[in-house]
This record gives sequence, structure tokens and C-alpha cells, in this order.
Amino acid sequence: MDLEMEAHDKNNTWELVSLPNGKKPVGCKWVYTVKYKAGGSIERYKARLVAKGFTQTYGIDYSETFAPVAKMNTVRVILSLAANYNWNLQQFDVKNAFLHGELEEEIYMDVPPGYREDIAANTVCKLKKALYGLKQSPRAWFGRFTKVMVGLSFKQSQGDHTLFVKHSESGGVTVLLVYVDGIIVTGDDEELQQMLSQHLAKEFEIKTLGKLKYFLGIEVAHSKKGIFISQQKYITDLLQETGKTACKPACTPIDPNIKLGNAEEDVAVNKEMYQRLVGKLIYLSHTRPDVAFAVSLVSQFMHQPKEIHLQAALRIVQYLKGTPGRGILFERNGSVGLEAYTDADYVGLIVDKRSTTGYCTFLGGNLVTWKSKKQSVVSRSSAEAKFRAMAQGICELLWLKSILEDLRIKSDEPIKLYCDNKSAISIAHNPVQHDRTKHIEVDRHFIKEKLDSGLICTPYVFSQGNLADLLTKGLNGNNFERIVSKLGMINIHSPA
Repeated sequence: MDLEMEAHDKNNTWELVSLPNGKKPVGCKWVYTVKYKAGGSIERYKARLVAKGFTQTYGIDYSETFAPVAKMNTVRVILSLAANYNWNLQQFDVKNAFLHGELEEEIYMDVPPGYREDIAANTVCKLKKALYGLKQSPRAWFGRFTKVMVGLSFKQSQGDHTLFVKHSESGGVTVLLVYVDGIIVTGDDEELQQMLSQHLAKEFEIKTLGKLKYFLGIEVAHSKKGIFISQQKYITDLLQETGKTACKPACTPIDPNIKLGNAEEDVAVNKEMYQRLVGKLIYLSHTRPDVAFAVSLVSQFMHQPKEIHLQAALRIVQYLKGTPGRGILFERNGSVGLEAYTDADYVGLIVDKRSTTGYCTFLGGNLVTWKSKKQSVVSRSSAEAKFRAMAQGICELLWLKSILEDLRIKSDEPIKLYCDNKSAISIAHNPVQHDRTKHIEVDRHFIKEKLDSGLICTPYVFSQGNLADLLTKGLNGNNFERIVSKLGMINIHSPA
């Protein structure tokens, strides 16, 4: 607590004043946390002073609050590029990041508990800098950080505003990605990286963590083969929390024969517990595309979970028990080509007869993004369902292309978008309007435009070779393991 107060004093976060008439101070409290290392051992104990932002009033002591955070897709793109180009990955942490944000509003806060002795009554803290807990703190901090990066001639990516890129005259590149107070720096210009770290250390209080090993609960391992990411510790903690440490492992995350519905007749389960479990599984799917479909399915019943839904969610945990060390390997393939697989499960959901879109994209032969999501409308045919999935896949490829263009990585070859439905491919190439396409005209024109420009091509792939099949339905053990291996997922740890 004393260290935290010293940091506020050093940063000149507030000044003590008498509370003006008509003003209402925001409360504050202490929050205590224990920081752990990747292996589970205690790193340090931390106390943080947090403002009670829930007492703020819109238009009086805050207005805009939005601040971007790095997309996990961007993190994987950077890791794939670092593996292919053999870039060095460095990690930094900004101490008390939000305290660096500059406030535009006039805010008063109570004096911190435990430090109120010898202070006159009616004395409050007039905040000069942002504080954890204030609604505008993330925005204020990111605005200050962006200002510093732009001042260093870094260009902010339009595909992800938390990605900053700078190209040197010698042709080198330095890439910085920020997620709240965590920073990843990579590239092939070591001199510029050194200058960047020195400048950031002058502007902020920076903690150098060395080579990237543990980021947002994701473990990063480096080898001659490439870069491997997994969430083994996260899975171990989840097994302990759910009491499944000694359970019998399941061979797949979902029973291929199960069809989940609302199950009105079934027994209701604790909603908060179910939502907390599914929320943890959603975060886990950042490195586990093998559970993406199952997690997408169980997350559709958050509002009124029943026993059958809970058992399906726990089946995912049982599958994880047998594969805690499974993750994605970004190999050094020496290429940066883009390709995607798209698929859809026609009327796979029994509740509202909607289809499930699945797509996965590869950069330089490495899996970087994927999605399994219920379609927003009911499709009238299998071709239409897969056509909508193709449109979603193209949108993802366009986003990836914009990120690569910011890094000045270009390819003249058309991007391959694999689909296992000849009717959908035919509709994409056929400009004639007919009854089968009039209700998907926007998607049809969008796809046709990208085909005509030469940006993409749509080769046919047999259903057995469509890797997105894993993201649209439950598969049996053999097919499941075959696709998982083709996605570049490996298990470098023995089962727990």
C-alpha cells in the first residue's frame, strides 16, 4: 500500500483540496491481489487503490469511455510473422499504466482509507491523472500512449488501433502491440527497438520482462521449429475449480450425436455458475480452436441453462483434462501467403433452425484466426448457408490483408478461399440473378466483386479435406484428431 501511495505521489496523481460546494466526491477502496508466474509460483503481492467509478455521473465527471484493446487475432498474426521471419519477441509491462492518463474532467475523490490521519475534515483529492476504477481511465491512458507513439513516428494500424508500426530507412520494421498495460515489441530492426524501449522508459515507468513467455494467461514457448502457444496453467486451474482434476478424459469436446435445445422439461442449474464456466471456456478458445464449436454451442444457453447444457459444458472440461498441453505451433515455413477454409452446418441448430458458420484462416501456413458462430438469419438451402460462410471468410481475409499492408507485406497471388460446396462456388461466379440468390444479393455482389478483382479465388475442396468442418459440428474421434493435427495443433506436454 505504501508503494502504491509512493507511485501516486511520484506521478502527482492528485492534490489535497477542500471540497467545493455542490461537488460530490467519488469513493475509493484498496484491492489486494497475488501475482503468479507462468509455473504457478507466487511472483509478488500487490495492493491497488481503485476509485469507485460506479458513483460517477455521465456528463458531469465523465463522457466518452471507449478504449480499444488488442485483438487476440492480431496477437496470433504477429506470432506467425515472428516465427516465419525469425523476429525477436520482447515483452514490457507499464507500471500503474492508468495513472499516466490525463483527465479532462474535474473529479474529486475521497482520501484513501488508512491515510486519513492528520487531514482536516472536508479535505478531498482533486484528481489530476486517471486512476484505476474511473470510467474514463482506459481511454485517457490509451490516448496518452497513442500520442507518445505517434510522436515517435509510429503509424497506427487501421485494422487494429492497438498495433503500431514503424519502417526504418534501411528497410527494417518495428512492431508494437499494446493490450492495456502489456506491450509486445518485435521486428527486425534491433537498433530501433532499443531506442523505443529507452524512450518509453523516459515517458512511463516500464518493467522489461525479456523474451515473450507469458502474455494474458497464454504461455509462449520458443524452439528451432517455431513458436508454440498454449494455456496449460489456465486449464489446470479450471480443472481444480470444477472438481474435474481426477475425472476420466473425453476423446472429443462434444458428443457428435447430441443436439442441444432449450430443454424446457429439464432441471434448471445455477445461472451465475454456468455463465462463469462458459466465460472461462470462451477465453480458453483463444488458443484452442478444437473446442471452438462446442463452446459456441453451450454459450447459446446462458440465459436459461439446464442440466443437459451444464453436462455439455463439463464434457468440454473432461476433454481438456486429456489434452491440457495442446496448443498451436507457429512454424518457420518461410512464406506469408494467406488462405482460408469456410464451411457451414445447414440447419444444425434445433432451437431456431439456423446454420452454423465456421471459418479458419492461415498465414504462412500457420493457423491465425478462426470462428464458429450461429448465422444471424435462417438459410433456405445448404448452398446459401455455405455462401454466407464464404462472405464471412472473405471479410476476415480482408482484415488480415489490411494488417499485412500496414506491415508492407504484400502478395500478388490471389488468396485461396476453400469451400466444399460446388453450388455455392457456382453462385459466386455466376452473375445471373435467380430465385436462389435474390435474398442473398448483398453477399453475392460482395463475393463477385472480390473474385473479379483477382483478390481471391475459390477452389473446391472435398468435405473430408475441409478444415473448417471442425468449427461447424461435432465430429467422431478419428475425424476430429485428423483435422486437429492439420490445423497445426500439437501436444508438447504429457496429460495431467
